[in-house]
Amino acid sequence: MSDKAPQRSLLGWIAVVAPLALFAALALIFLSQLLSGRDKSELPSALIGGPAPVFALPPLPGLVAEGKPVPGLSSEDLTGGLHLVNIFGSWCAPCRAEHPVLMQLARDKRLKIVGVNYKDDPGNALRFLGALGNPYSRVGVDPKGRVAIDWGFYGIPESLLVDADGTVRHKVIGPLTPDKLALLVEQINKYAR
Repeated sequence: MSDKAPQRSLLGWIAVVAPLALFAALALIFLSQLLSGRDKSELPSALIGGPAPVFALPPLPGLVAEGKPVPGLSSEDLTGGLHLVNIFGSWCAPCRAEHPVLMQLARDKRLKIVGVNYKDDPGNALRFLGALGNPYSRVGVDPKGRVAIDWGFYGIPESLLVDADGTVRHKVIGPLTPDKLALLVEQINKYAR
């Protein structure tokens, strides 16, 4: 009986200390991430520095600009100039919030803004752009979200800056805000030819 008593007390001690040690280790990891100074909203993209994914999306039916149908979007359209690929949906409240920033940015002749309309009803997307304005030179419809997966979008809205060679240079996660726009303009200045 005396041999079993020390074993039980050792097991009891381990049962108490092991979870506490695990909790302390996890707390240290989380604390180091919080104090690292990194922007927690920025998620890395495997596409940065690589080519834009190959894709082809049909146009948004009924979308017209200057009396002509707005074309769809494919990877071939992303060369020969600087492009901002923006994923949006009419049902997305942050997309509505960022839209005035996109309209402002559309005045910058150094780049073209192109849109990926994500899992949206075409009629709703037309009303959305009709009410808020159309900053896009091209809009591709991604009804099942397959192209969004290829682009590595985590949610919407998101935007990727693609240079004239078709190389992805910068990613903006979430809606474009004045702060994010300032950083994006720095990248535009860097890659505009």
